[in-house]
Amino acid sequence: MAKLAGVSAATVSRALADSELISSKTRKRIQELAQAVGYTVNPAARTLRTRQSHTIALILPLGHEKSQHLSDPFFMVMLAYLADEVSQRGYNLLLRRIEPQQDAWLKQIIASSRVDGVLVIGQSDQAAVLQEVGSSYEPMVVWGQWSSGQSYVSVGADNISGGRLAAEHLLNRGRKRLAFLGNTDVPEFAARYEGFKTMLPPEIYEAHVLVPTHLTAQDAFSAAAQLLVEHPDIDGVFAASDVVAMSVIQAAAAGGRRVPQDISVIGFDDVPIAAQSNPPLTSIRQDLEEGAKLMCELLFRRMKGETCSSVRLPPELVVRDSA
Repeated sequence: MAKLAGVSAATVSRALADSELISSKTRKRIQELAQAVGYTVNPAARTLRTRQSHTIALILPLGHEKSQHLSDPFFMVMLAYLADEVSQRGYNLLLRRIEPQQDAWLKQIIASSRVDGVLVIGQSDQAAVLQEVGSSYEPMVVWGQWSSGQSYVSVGADNISGGRLAAEHLLNRGRKRLAFLGNTDVPEFAARYEGFKTMLPPEIYEAHVLVPTHLTAQDAFSAAAQLLVEHPDIDGVFAASDVVAMSVIQAAAAGGRRVPQDISVIGFDDVPIAAQSNPPLTSIRQDLEEGAKLMCELLFRRMKGETCSSVRLPPELVVRDSA
């Protein structure tokens, strides 16, 4: 190509990469010539030469919840926002859903995938793995609960404050027999439960019920149905996610309980389908679009070697008919 164009190989390389270091006239001439002779850049060779793959790994570790799928409404929303942000920067996305079998899984992905950076959605039960990798690998940003002393940069809602908002709203509605549904082995859910229970007066705290449950709709429905049978006086539920909350509403209807007349239900996330449930779901909103933008902004800054701090987003109570 350099011989055909009468320029150096470096000039051809820059022109085909659309670099502004080359004049627009020369770029256009070389690009048209490449198209005429059917020349395309070998991506693997370019990666080896530049040590850049222009690929970001997007990882969903599901050590705690192996039955959860990418079709989960929360994942769908986050994947869409992150894919848009990454593609707008001219990068590709490598999606990996992981059920960790050993502690070296993240190191192996980074070593074998030739990616320029890593985005992780949720810490699951893999906080120790993230901590170890984060101490030596800088271009990684995690969506999840911030904790003091963590080695990696994270973006996520202030889950403790979100739990407090849910408790305050249920108490203001006059609810006295409360339950929390969620897996508190997950840092985000543990923080939501922590904020929730710290707002409860002693007499309500002593009587409240914690129901560990999986996040799939079927498992959450079964857990909610059993809760309402074993504790028929429950009149307020805070669920760890909107999927769990909507399952509670379905279980209440199946058991002859009216929402919100007999029982108030609050979810967490405020995914788009929350407003379409019957009745529309009251939820603690975390700004997933803003979160995705911040994750990508921080990741690309980390890829440049910049020092960045974690970000905690303020949650918002979105009141609808379920509470």
